Amino acid sequence: MLFSVKLAPLIYIVLALASKAKTTYLAAEPSGPSDEPATYVVSHEQMMHWIATTEAELTFVGTPINPLAPRAATNTTVTYCTNRVDDVCGGPCTVFTGGGVCISTPNVVCLSATSNVGFCDSSDCRGTCSQLSDCNTTLNFGFCATPETASILLSD
Repeated sequence: MLFSVKLAPLIYIVLALASKAKTTYLAAEPSGPSDEPATYVVSHEQMMHWIATTEAELTFVGTPINPLAPRAATNTTVTYCTNRVDDVCGGPCTVFTGGGVCISTPNVVCLSATSNVGFCDSSDCRGTCSQLSDCNTTLNFGFCATPETASILLSD
């Protein structure tokens, strides 16, 4: 009997720690699929904000940007630029909205897009290609450093 009384405080400590761990585990939020966009893409709103506030020289090509169009959210908007200073992408930039196309983009050094796009070192979307989701060097405002990019591939 004396043996079990001496172990009682130790048993209480073990039980207290075990119940605390169980409480923490049960209080945890269940993890599941997120409605947030992937980290390698910017939202349509983020892209529109960057376009509205940048000092870059912008040229617009492709489908005109119309946020009221029914399919506006399904189109990909990609912005690609020829200058990069530190972590800022800028200079002359082109904004393309559309999909299902290979865009010849000579001298591009950085880009940002509203969905995953491919970029290649050949002007015909061939050669050595990568995708935005594999960006090795992220820049400010959702841009990715893409030196030697000669074409960008947008899916449908």
